[in-house]
Amino acid sequence: MIIVYIEAVNGQLKKSSLEVLTYGKKMADKMSSSVAAICLTSCDANAVGEYGVGKLFQVNDDKFNHFDSKAFAKAIGEIFNANGGQILVLPFNQNGKALAPRLSVRLQAGLVNGANALAETSDGFVISKNVFSGKAVANYKIHTEKKIISLASNSIPAVKNPTSCEVVTAATSITAADFSTKYIKSELVSGDIPLSEADLVVSAGRGLKGPENWGMIEECAKILGAATACSRAVADVHWRPHHEHVGQTGLAISPNLYIAVGISGAIQHLAGVSSSKTIVVINTDPEAPFFKAADYGIVGDAFEVMPKFNEALRKLKF
Repeated sequence: MIIVYIEAVNGQLKKSSLEVLTYGKKMADKMSSSVAAICLTSCDANAVGEYGVGKLFQVNDDKFNHFDSKAFAKAIGEIFNANGGQILVLPFNQNGKALAPRLSVRLQAGLVNGANALAETSDGFVISKNVFSGKAVANYKIHTEKKIISLASNSIPAVKNPTSCEVVTAATSITAADFSTKYIKSELVSGDIPLSEADLVVSAGRGLKGPENWGMIEECAKILGAATACSRAVADVHWRPHHEHVGQTGLAISPNLYIAVGISGAIQHLAGVSSSKTIVVINTDPEAPFFKAADYGIVGDAFEVMPKFNEALRKLKF
């Protein structure tokens, strides 16, 4: 059986969870196997069924309201083993990165992080992933009986394939002693679209010269229905909040569209955005490294280009 681990916020499935549901269903069809999902918090079973997964293992326990990689990995491992799991699929997000190696040890399973396609099964079990900051693709063969795949964001589009979903209450041996972290409080990040879940992202760097000039970036994001992001240099001088920092030392994202304004495109920044489907770069320097990675580029001053760019977008009536 293929089992996917999914996450929900206030009962609503994350975009990354819809993608792993689709991936799990496609793999099950390819291998003539069955597929089920695990959710340790409250989530909408009907939404799980919308993406072709007909069984949901759910744990009704308030202890799982706050993430703890140690306890979550133990619970997922127990449910996976108890239900004959052979392949486990997780999102390659912050929580997935913490869970996957723990589960690999617990289940004695081979692991490939950041998969970007369905497994090839004609000659063993081969998973492909981007390497060297997206400059190459590597193929990994998993030889173990149990296998773990974490799926890179936007690698497999979420596709609806409606079916009825049975909810099964799963039992675990988890106690309070299994939790190694203590929850104190949480603060919600402001903004309509979480950066890690965004399909469209508008980002800017030091080329904007100061935080007072971010209005045209926010305007562009509002027109597109996009999230905003920034380079490390901008976050370090507190022009923008650190949760908007994308790059090697910030958040790695894979939106369908990434618009970079006034960012030179150093390798550290490219490492966090190179998986974007389409990259648009606006910069005054025609030799800026970012243009080599861009699908579309505009050589020009952001203060002249962005007002015209936003006006054109408004005319398209997004």
